[in-house]
Amino acid sequence: MLVLSRQRDESIMIGDDVEITIVDVRGDKVRLGITAPKNIPVHRREIYDAIQREKAQKAEGQAPTTPGNGEPPVEKAEKTEEPTRKKTTKPEKTTLENE
Repeated sequence: MLVLSRQRDESIMIGDDVEITIVDVRGDKVRLGITAPKNIPVHRREIYDAIQREKAQKAEGQAPTTPGNGEPPVEKAEKTEEPTRKKTTKPEKTTLENE
């Protein structure tokens, strides 16, 4: 794992198309702004894991996770937890910001 130190308003680049900017730091929370092409999915880890679980369940022929068994329904998690896409000045890229 590569570990980098950055301050507010500083960025790192992943390849030529993905930029991660430190938007804010408050206590133990860091807000990141992510600029990436629309064809590159960007998710928080818990959302990514829920998507992978749903794909595995569909591949095994199981029904998606339902409420009441200790886990939130995958469909609801994707809709309510998905980062909001904000338009940037470059039409081929989208900025994502998570809290």
